[in-house]
Amino acid sequence: MSSSDETIVHQNKTFTSINYAEKQLKNREFVNCEFVSCDFSKSDLSYNDFVDCHFKQCNLSLTVVTGAGFRDVSFTGCKVLGIDFSKCNKFMFSFHFENSQLDYSTFYGTKLRKTKFIACSLKETDFEEADLTAGVFQNCDLSGATFNRTILEKTDFRTSRNFNFDPALNKVKQAKFSAYNLAGLLYHFKLDITDEIVD
Repeated sequence: MSSSDETIVHQNKTFTSINYAEKQLKNREFVNCEFVSCDFSKSDLSYNDFVDCHFKQCNLSLTVVTGAGFRDVSFTGCKVLGIDFSKCNKFMFSFHFENSQLDYSTFYGTKLRKTKFIACSLKETDFEEADLTAGVFQNCDLSGATFNRTILEKTDFRTSRNFNFDPALNKVKQAKFSAYNLAGLLYHFKLDITDEIVD
């Protein structure tokens, strides 16, 4: 292995306001690092590893993450638009998302057990065939999000809105819903649902 191919490890570092838009990052491993107000939009992070890292107010729109490892990685106040997480390293795959935009991203076929999405926008996000067992969608907007052959057992939707999926096409045992958002489960029946009491 030439020296140019050796992995460079960054530990316990904070990266602030770095502009890495449309650039390619190679042979890097980040452990317990923090990224603050960095721009990774349209960058290529393929085959790099991030362990116990925290992204804050970063832009990762359309970032390429093929083979990238993310283990215990948090995103807070980030734009994470249009990312295909299904191409990440499946053996390093655990996240926490808070106050972030994940619109048009895909988690197709991924394992997201116990993953928390807190106050996130998940419009048109693809969760088809994903395992979201015991996951939490707290105060999230799921407009147009796709759930098909998805494992949603013990998943908490109680404070989220605008989701709709067919319970018959997903595993929903012990999933949690509010009486106020059940309409999303009945959408495919084309029912006329109202909260008004008619005399």
